[in-house]
Amino acid sequence: MADSPNCDLKSLSPLQLFERVTEQGEKVRALKAGKAPKDEIDAAVRMLLSLKLSYKTATGQDYQAGLPPRDLTLINNGTTKEEDEDFVDPWTVQTSNAKGVDYDKLIVRFGSSKIDTDLINRIERATGQKPHRFLRRGIFFSHRDMDQILDAYENKKSFYLYTGRGPSSQAMHVGHLIPFIFTKWLQEVFDVPLVIQLTDDEKYLWKDLTTEKAYEYAKENAKDIIACGFDVNKTFIFSDLDYLGTSTGFYKNIVKVQKHVTFNQVKGIFGFTDSDCIGKISFPAIQAAPSFSSSFPQIFNGKENIQCLIPCAIDQDPYFRMTRDVAPRIGQPKPALLHSVFFPALQGAQTKMSASDPNSSIFLTDTPKQIKTKINKHAFSGGRDTIEEHRKYGGNCDVDVSFMYLTFFLEDDDRLEQLKQAYTSGELLTGELKKVLIETLQPLIAAHQERRKQVTDEMVKQFMTPRKLAFEF
Repeated sequence: MADSPNCDLKSLSPLQLFERVTEQGEKVRALKAGKAPKDEIDAAVRMLLSLKLSYKTATGQDYQAGLPPRDLTLINNGTTKEEDEDFVDPWTVQTSNAKGVDYDKLIVRFGSSKIDTDLINRIERATGQKPHRFLRRGIFFSHRDMDQILDAYENKKSFYLYTGRGPSSQAMHVGHLIPFIFTKWLQEVFDVPLVIQLTDDEKYLWKDLTTEKAYEYAKENAKDIIACGFDVNKTFIFSDLDYLGTSTGFYKNIVKVQKHVTFNQVKGIFGFTDSDCIGKISFPAIQAAPSFSSSFPQIFNGKENIQCLIPCAIDQDPYFRMTRDVAPRIGQPKPALLHSVFFPALQGAQTKMSASDPNSSIFLTDTPKQIKTKINKHAFSGGRDTIEEHRKYGGNCDVDVSFMYLTFFLEDDDRLEQLKQAYTSGELLTGELKKVLIETLQPLIAAHQERRKQVTDEMVKQFMTPRKLAFEF
């Protein structure tokens, strides 16, 4: 960051101010460690104190390293509004708006950057490939440091991908496919290694599961992930319950993160209480560790400077805000992130789906008949109460779940726009729109089920065995 105090700090959100203070603190430490001239150190310290004062003015609290401010949306004159605000954390997503979470506000609250046309065009130039529909349609809408990833790639420097899955049930639903569909595209167009973390330890700690059942779910979910078409020579899938005990590099990074994050900080970031078990409190360090290449010595030959790019839903961002704060203090590069929107439940976009509610989504195990019944019976409609009203006033694509699902799974942009115009004008009825979705999802899920049948236990073992991948480091 620049040292100039002339920048308009009042325009920054509390989280952006927090990150500015953190970066300036790192600069001060680096100057002192490098024995820089005293006047240079003094100027950096003055800037740090000024930033801390701005942070306290904006938030009403002193800066604490590793403890970002609670999410608030600044409105007129710096006042805050808590009524009708969206609530997002790694376990809960709630909004009172039928359109779903306000992602523009979420970008401000989380202090990330919007994926704009310029960035999408740059990705297209770098890869020589048409941007994925998830980029074209704003499904992946926010990022941290994607420009740095592209800088590295354009300068022939490698990076790697990291994403994950919390195996809370044997069957995954279509919403779970979103990060894997996009990650597969990223891996193919950039040709980089991929690590996939199965957090069976997390599910044991949070759910009423035995360790044996959590590990069984991990292996079953791995089959669905493999069925997405990942290359075994370029992809390592691992279970925390399995891999953590075999990798010294992975555990060393966990311990380093744990040393630099206090109990008070994880309470502030994740809302833990004194009644939570110590396993929950220490888990964020386990999700942080795959962000560092030294956690996978068999892949990266022990190198610690390979940057990581993490495609994930934005509810996972608190884990990686913590990770990005800690990374420079343990000598590691900060991971970059690409954030997706939430996949809505069939009943509406006010919440994300639950694997424990069979009617909240379409599952990858559903039959064609089940898919048809669920969509017709449970998919929230943006249509009018009567056919006459619908023909006259048209439907609302912003709240219609069938149309939302089509934005995820219908590849043809022109066809999607035609459906939007026809539904909005009243030409297309709700039942007809649902029929299009049914005809889109039935063959997609049937094809996935067929690929999954071909995934054997031996294939799962291959993907989950620590090994060198088809890259040289």
